[in-house]
Amino acid sequence: MAQVDGMVEITSESELRELVGPVQPNAATKVRTYLHELDKQWLAQSPFCLMATAGADGSCDVSPKGDPAGFTLVLDDTTIAIPDRPGNRRVDGFHNILANPHVGLLYILPGRSDTLRINGRARLVRDAPFFDQMVVKGHRPQLALVVEIDEVFHHCSKAFLRSALWKPETWDTEAVPSRARISKALDRKDESLEDLERYYGPQYAERLYG
Repeated sequence: MAQVDGMVEITSESELRELVGPVQPNAATKVRTYLHELDKQWLAQSPFCLMATAGADGSCDVSPKGDPAGFTLVLDDTTIAIPDRPGNRRVDGFHNILANPHVGLLYILPGRSDTLRINGRARLVRDAPFFDQMVVKGHRPQLALVVEIDEVFHHCSKAFLRSALWKPETWDTEAVPSRARISKALDRKDESLEDLERYYGPQYAERLYG
């Protein structure tokens, strides 16, 4: 690990708590072990979440999951299911889950600065009757993630407000090279930029469920 001159490291929980102060009472008591009706409404409207996992060796992964709003099925008050869709087949998070079932999920609503967090234990399922409810554009998932909820709570808006994430006037999609140029430089060096621009062009969206 890199050493930086003048860096003062925190090495204990007591030192951390001394620096940041005590937990606010409402934050300490807001965690639930089951879904409230308001949580279910949030899941029904959310088209996107981030899934955090860790392997048996502690290596971590955060993967985005997205589909039409309501893609996460509520199976009961303590269980949800998330469909898998075609991708690059790395399935890093799924490998982690096979070794360590603990997952953290962050559900986002476009334009909203607060979020819904769910922590629990996951299983990979290759088929179940509820898969028929997960069909999108003719695609029935080959597997799904079933999560038994340990904790659920809503998270405040501060990070999204500080970042001005939903303010279009702060967006600059040209600030860094295009996805095609990044791919050419890093992971698909043998392919032409023209082919990559075509691959990541308008037709890319048409292959999302293919």
